Amino acid sequence: MANDASTVFDLVILGGGSGGYAAALRASQLGLDVALIEKNKLGGTCLHNGCIPTKALLHAGEVADQAREAAQFGVKASFEGIDIAGVHKYKDDVIAGLYKGLQGLVASRKVTYIEGEGRLSSPTSVDVNGQRIQGRHVLLATGSVPKSLPGLDIDGNRIISSDHALVLDRVPQSAIILGGGVIGVEFASAWKSFGTEVTVIEGLKHLVPVEDENSSKLLERAFRKRGIKFNLGTFFQKAEYTESGVRVTLADGKTFEAEVLLVAIGRGPVSQGLGYEEQGVAMDRGYVLVDEYMRTNVPTISAVGDLVPTLQLAHVGFAEGILVAERLAGLKTVPIDYDGVPRVTYCHPEVASVGITEAKAKEIYGADKVIAAKFNLAGNGKSKILKTAGEIKLVQVKDGAVVGIHMVGDRMGEQVGEAQLIYNWEALPAEVAQLIHAHPTQNEALGEAHLALAGKPLHNHD
Repeated sequence: MANDASTVFDLVILGGGSGGYAAALRASQLGLDVALIEKNKLGGTCLHNGCIPTKALLHAGEVADQAREAAQFGVKASFEGIDIAGVHKYKDDVIAGLYKGLQGLVASRKVTYIEGEGRLSSPTSVDVNGQRIQGRHVLLATGSVPKSLPGLDIDGNRIISSDHALVLDRVPQSAIILGGGVIGVEFASAWKSFGTEVTVIEGLKHLVPVEDENSSKLLERAFRKRGIKFNLGTFFQKAEYTESGVRVTLADGKTFEAEVLLVAIGRGPVSQGLGYEEQGVAMDRGYVLVDEYMRTNVPTISAVGDLVPTLQLAHVGFAEGILVAERLAGLKTVPIDYDGVPRVTYCHPEVASVGITEAKAKEIYGADKVIAAKFNLAGNGKSKILKTAGEIKLVQVKDGAVVGIHMVGDRMGEQVGEAQLIYNWEALPAEVAQLIHAHPTQNEALGEAHLALAGKPLHNHD
């Protein structure tokens, strides 16, 4: 079909990552004729260079920690070290299995898949492999790549990005991580579990700075306990090679040295040289601008995922891609409430949240209208069994709904599903308190927090 110049697809998608392939699968399910163009591998950053491989590394690190700490559970075990080749094989096997499944899924939905580097050539076409692929509508989903700072050259040797870190052929003896956001703290956690001496440099005043301040402080306390060092509140100035590694200098003159420097300051959109501006697509700092229905200023072009200035999360890409497909198929669609999207940082301990922070709630509703309540995991039986520490914090509008749920502790990412329902259905604490949560589970900690907020605490200490 792609070779037939007379073919006009209902939807041509440029980019086969989370947003692009989700749109392709849903659109084909709804009867649209879809072409999906990807220059690398189907699945994009999340599957090959992001979510999946990093979580595999983190789980390998968790197993290493369990081996070291087995004696405290009465289990005799010894930790012999990290076989990095074995870790990569495990990681790559996970990716390969998911990749094969995704390829089969796209083929089964009869999506026309085209491998090659595409470029927007008109408001209704993409050029790829010397062919012009025509569509009634075009969806831009070209994703993102790791960012750097002016004058900081990521060389893949001693100064590396997350892409390089995922395939590093050794466990570094020491590492400086520039950036204390999600990517930075996840690598800090995994590398510390592998035995690396880690220092995180974050220019803002807290780790995971977009989270509720209470969550940031709990994570910082846990990292101190684990021996993960961090320097907060001072920005990076320069990096230079030493005889055996890298030296980082901060704006206040303080210096740090390590074997490698991981630059983890975020990801920037892939949009340069792809024809977007030439076709009149409105942009800002490389991002494609869209409305709440993911429409650009060009009527035949939409955009989703890391390419647009929304939350850079794979599940957000899925939702945005599905929204576009359903809108084009004529279904009624509802804009995404980005505050209602669950967010998880998979370090040890995990940080999970949905809704808004206490500070944001006070800004919106007024300080006298906001109530915050905490439930310490020390009062939760399953968390005690797992030997994890942390808290669940609820933010409520006085006499109203819970507008923020913030959780720190091992496996808290698995509790964010119910938290998402509580926020998105605008539940009152008393309504959640009526639900019976299984015992002993970590999930009941979420129920206990709502019991406390409803004025009838059970295992909560004053």
